[in-house]
Amino acid sequence: MNDEPMGIFNKPVFTSDKKRELPPGLWTKCPGCGEIIHNLELERNDRICPKCDHHFTLTARDRLALVLDEGSFQEFDAALTSVDTLKFTGQASYTDRLKKYQQATGQKDAVMTGLGAIEGRKVSIAVMDFQFLAATMGSVVGEKIARAIERATEQRLPVIIISASGGARMYEGMLSLMQMAKTCGALARHSDARLPYISVLTNPTTAGVMASYASVGDIIIAEPKCMIGFAGPRVIRETTHQELPKNFQTAEFCMDHGLVDMIVHRREMKRTLAGLLGYLAPIA
Repeated sequence: MNDEPMGIFNKPVFTSDKKRELPPGLWTKCPGCGEIIHNLELERNDRICPKCDHHFTLTARDRLALVLDEGSFQEFDAALTSVDTLKFTGQASYTDRLKKYQQATGQKDAVMTGLGAIEGRKVSIAVMDFQFLAATMGSVVGEKIARAIERATEQRLPVIIISASGGARMYEGMLSLMQMAKTCGALARHSDARLPYISVLTNPTTAGVMASYASVGDIIIAEPKCMIGFAGPRVIRETTHQELPKNFQTAEFCMDHGLVDMIVHRREMKRTLAGLLGYLAPIA
């Protein structure tokens, strides 16, 4: 016999096979704190989480609008397009992937380059766009960045490169790796001309890009908590058989160990760049 008292009303057990999902295109979940943010609020806040200050990625166009004087940007080399020299095949050809990302982003490749001004100081600028094939560096990305540097050297302007990249583009093999030397060679000539180069690292900046032009700036700036490194933590752990330090490969860790000179909040980036240019490239 069951001695437990019986309730007059038994609470029904609610079951449902339906999963609660966020409507597409309206809300974004912050990877830093788990906050659910309406996309309109996120855009108004420069794609920064209002709760934990996590910096979401920006498109190249949005980044240019954030740091340059309004109406000052003049784009160069916009029509350069990658070709499938290696005839790379897999689940989808390299050509098909390029077309897909070109349609999705409205860009020919993963970087925008040109001339602009920051509080009246003219600069040559290159901004990588992580939405285009994770901003991997292929022959077009390397060529556009090298041309931006050479244009700055010729016109005696400072160079600013804002990086966000998964590294070298595997679809182009050795042709991709060659861009590391080409861009650094252009920067060496720029330095010989005694002209400044400011490198800005955003989340994530890794692999071949970090091992080349991103890490050789006269001044290296990073956004808060962005990932900076060459290989991934798991690869490093398995290769070295060592436990990695806390916050390894973050901007803060890199600054503590001398790789990064400054950590600058997104809203302060334009003002900071203008101040640095005032010291490094004052208006004549």
